[in-house]
Amino acid sequence: MWGGTGGYGHMWDGGWLGMGIGMIGMLLFWGLIILGIAVLVKWLAGAQAAGVAPPAKSALDIVKERYARGEIDKEEFEQKKRDLSS
Repeated sequence: MWGGTGGYGHMWDGGWLGMGIGMIGMLLFWGLIILGIAVLVKWLAGAQAAGVAPPAKSALDIVKERYARGEIDKEEFEQKKRDLSS
């Protein structure tokens, strides 16, 4: 009546091997979920860090810094300031 399969309706019920494969599958599933979350967090953190770039300095700001460091004197600073204003 059951086709000689021992009454189970199929040839192989898995046993320990099936349970082992199931556990490996479960570990792979959760490992991929955790990896996906980690990649998502890293991507979001990188996107936020890239969006916080310091503002670009204007030419006048650079001239002011050079004057403050003593690289140019007052006359040169005033000349460059006039040139940039026009």
